[in-house]
Amino acid sequence: MAQITQTIGNTLIKNIPADYVLGSTAHWFVIPKGHDKGKKLFFYDVTLGQKETACEALHQRTEQERTEQEIHKADKTIVFVHGNPESSYTYRKIVREIEQDAKTTVRIVAMDHIGFGLSDQADFEMVDMHHAANLAQLIQHLDLQHVTLVIHDWGGAIGVGAFIDMAERVDNLVLMNTTIFPMPLSGMTYKNFPFPAPFGWNYIGRMCPAWLWKHVPPIVMHSKVGSFNLFKQALDYGYRAITNSLTDNEKLYQAMFSSAANAKSSMRNVKQTHVWGHGYRYKDDKHGMQDNHPFYQNMQLLITKKWGVEGRNIGVRAYFGQWDPIAQTEVQQQWLSALPQLTGHIQTFDDAGHFVEEWKYVEIAAGIMEVAKLR
Repeated sequence: MAQITQTIGNTLIKNIPADYVLGSTAHWFVIPKGHDKGKKLFFYDVTLGQKETACEALHQRTEQERTEQEIHKADKTIVFVHGNPESSYTYRKIVREIEQDAKTTVRIVAMDHIGFGLSDQADFEMVDMHHAANLAQLIQHLDLQHVTLVIHDWGGAIGVGAFIDMAERVDNLVLMNTTIFPMPLSGMTYKNFPFPAPFGWNYIGRMCPAWLWKHVPPIVMHSKVGSFNLFKQALDYGYRAITNSLTDNEKLYQAMFSSAANAKSSMRNVKQTHVWGHGYRYKDDKHGMQDNHPFYQNMQLLITKKWGVEGRNIGVRAYFGQWDPIAQTEVQQQWLSALPQLTGHIQTFDDAGHFVEEWKYVEIAAGIMEVAKLR
C-alpha cells in the first residue's frame, strides 16, 4: 500500500532554498513497487487561488485535512515533470508567474525523480522508463485528473510515458525542448553539440568521471547561447567554485550529484542522448540488461490515437530554445504530425538554448495559463 510521509529521506541536499517548495506542502511518496520499492520520492501538491472563508479559518483543521479540502476545490491540475540534470526547482520561475497571474483555482503538483533533488538517492543507473514507472504510481495514488502536463527534456518521455496508459487524465500538454520520437541522426546532434566530436554532450556523459559530474549541471543550465558563452561560463564557474562564491542555485545542483550513484544515474541519460527516442539497451550492474524500446514504441503508437485530433484532441503548446539539437525543424515536425492541433502554437527563441524554462518563464507561464484556461 502506498504511503505519504513528511519525513525527508537520504537526499544529498541539506540546504534547501526557501523557494524550493511551493507553500508549506513538502511530501514524500514511498514507492510501493518496482526497482525503487521503499524509496521516498519528493513532491509538493498545493492549490493556488484558494481563499479561506472566515468559518474555515476558525475551524482548527489538521494539515492533512486542509490539503484534502483545498484539493477538492480545484478542478484543474498542472503537473510539472523535470528532466536531467534538473529537479522540480527548475520550474520555480514558471510556477511563481502562475501563482501571481492565475485568475482561477488550480492544483500544482511537481516532483523530484529518484536520484534528483529532495528525493532519495539512486542505487542503479536509471533512465526515463524507470522514472515513468515511479511517476505512474504517484499519479494513481493522488488520482490526478484534468491535468495540464508540463514537460521538459527527459521529462517528456517520463511524463508522457507515465500518463499515456491513463490518457484520459490529461486535458493539455505543454512541452519544452523535449521529444518522445527518434532524434534525427544528421545535422546538429548531441554528438557534435555544443562542441564538435569528441566533445559533444553525448561524449561528455561517457568521458566525465562521476566525481566531476556535480560541476556540469550548474554550468550547462545557466549558460547563455553559444559555444563561446558555454566555455566562458565554465571558466567563470570554476573560478567561483575555487573561491567558494557559488550561488545557492549552483550549490544545490552541485550537492545533488555529489554521490557517485546519483552522478552515474544522471550520466546514463546523457550517454543515450544520441539515440533519444529510438530506444536503447544497456547493462546495469544491479538489474542487468535494460531495454526501453517497448517503452518508446508504446508512446509513439498511442499518442496520436489518445491525444490527437481523432482522439481527445487535447490542447497543446510547445516552446523551443533554438540552440539545441532537439529544437531542430525535424523534431518540431514530428510533434506536429503526431498532434496536428499544435499547428500555430509553437514558439521558438533564438536567444535561448535547451534549458528554455530558466530563461523564457514569463512566456511559458502565459502559454500554460492560456491552454489551461486559468485567466
